Amino acid sequence: MKLGVIGCGKMGSALIGGAIRAKAIDTSQIIGFDPFPAAGEAFTAATGSPVTSSLTDLADCDTFLLATKPQQAAEALESLKNSGVRDATLVSIAAGLTIDWLENHSPEGFRIVRSMPNTPALVGKGASAYARSSHATPEDAAFADKLLGSVGLAVEVPESMLDAVTGLSGSGPAYIYLAIEALTDGGVEVGLPREQAHQLAAQTVLGAAAMVLETGTPPAELRSNVTSPGGTTVAGLTSLEETGFRASLISAVAAATARAAELGKG
Repeated sequence: MKLGVIGCGKMGSALIGGAIRAKAIDTSQIIGFDPFPAAGEAFTAATGSPVTSSLTDLADCDTFLLATKPQQAAEALESLKNSGVRDATLVSIAAGLTIDWLENHSPEGFRIVRSMPNTPALVGKGASAYARSSHATPEDAAFADKLLGSVGLAVEVPESMLDAVTGLSGSGPAYIYLAIEALTDGGVEVGLPREQAHQLAAQTVLGAAAMVLETGTPPAELRSNVTSPGGTTVAGLTSLEETGFRASLISAVAAATARAAELGKG
């Protein structure tokens, strides 16, 4: 396999770096493309793979990762068409670009896997989902799973669910950052120094998530385990219910999902 990386920014570098560390692919099998020298230099430093400023140098690749900004994708794919490459696998992480759009703009015979990673992939803790076109093979899906899974969790879903994935895990880190910020402010309000409040809040979120994933215990049960009758936790949970915490998160996911659908149509 020869993998061409179109767009060598932070997310592309994170995915390729993770895949190399997981031994899913070797540095010698990768060539990157980016018109910005600084991005190319950072990619090479992170992965050990060369970068070119001409897409024609990727003509001998049989697999591609499209990691450009969405508005740059059409030009990049048109240049790839002109390079003469055909019948390859394209894994796209370009937000909002549908499988139909990608098939219409890609070279002839390209098999498409559309994916939605999130920014914690940058630290190896991503949550990604992907959907494949009707022409994509099980081997194409397996490669996408290995690539995305090298920097966290990867799941396959129908493309119709990718807007919901965007609303939940794509935008979800921002909801949790807001929660950490609020927990920190709460700690400061009751007398903790800000730096220690920040550390305690972030570690608490990390630990709670690890408990869910590593024990397999339903969150409701874990919550019940730390909620003693008449205790401190039940007082806090009652306040959260009264101020609409649960409903706010549900609404946030629904709103972000609706917006993702709007952007996809545009």
